[in-house]
Amino acid sequence: MTYEKIRLEAADGVTVVTLADPATLNAASLDMARELAHAFGAIAADEGVRAVILTGEGRGFCSGANLSGGGAAGREADVDGKPDAGSALESTYNPLVRLLRDFPLPIVTAINGPAAGIGCSIALLGDIVVAAESAYFLQAFRRIGLVPDGGSTYLLPRLIGKARAMEMMLLGDRLPAATALSWGLINRCVADAELMPVAMAIARELANGPAALSIIRKLVWNSLDADWADQLDAERQAQKAAGKTDDFIEGVSAFLQKRPAAFRGR
Repeated sequence: MTYEKIRLEAADGVTVVTLADPATLNAASLDMARELAHAFGAIAADEGVRAVILTGEGRGFCSGANLSGGGAAGREADVDGKPDAGSALESTYNPLVRLLRDFPLPIVTAINGPAAGIGCSIALLGDIVVAAESAYFLQAFRRIGLVPDGGSTYLLPRLIGKARAMEMMLLGDRLPAATALSWGLINRCVADAELMPVAMAIARELANGPAALSIIRKLVWNSLDADWADQLDAERQAQKAAGKTDDFIEGVSAFLQKRPAAFRGR
């Protein structure tokens, strides 16, 4: 597939996926969402990739759905003759965010500017979220009479609590990266010039890690819906799977031999 709205670069086990429509601050058009889904599907099948960075080109990470091109607002008429604003969610955006949440490899999101609307959701689907000091997060749906989507109403209360989630969504104010860090919404807030170097360093660390990292991310994401007993059972099964990897054998050997482990992701 030829990509027009995104760009891919790969090196040292890390693939960088760049949203590449800077004229719209990388608005998540339907075409971009479809390209992202295709690209992440291909990356998941590539045994040479062990971590992913998702970032944006230019001044923004993602300004949300591209309303001028339909986007999540949609133009498909419902049975009452009025637009069905959720049709594009069902057909395109929800499958994309499900794909990212259930992705088999660690994802680092590098937020280089505004992360608004569904762009905010995509940003927060990173396992490690690194934001430039000039970046901000925005739930602007109230401004156009719609509701947060892309999983925002699920993620935000779990990440920052009900009160702060309500504030973001009901008031629709910008949340600066430094505040997002203090709220525990993101992992790092760095100088703009340091964004990609820091994100790349983290991604390379993940790419050099054991196969268990993929199991860990799955455990953590699934824990958001699990009770105590179910999570203990999940850990037991995950430990069984991790213990059967070559990386477990290497890790134990390296520990006993007092040397750095050379994991291969298998």
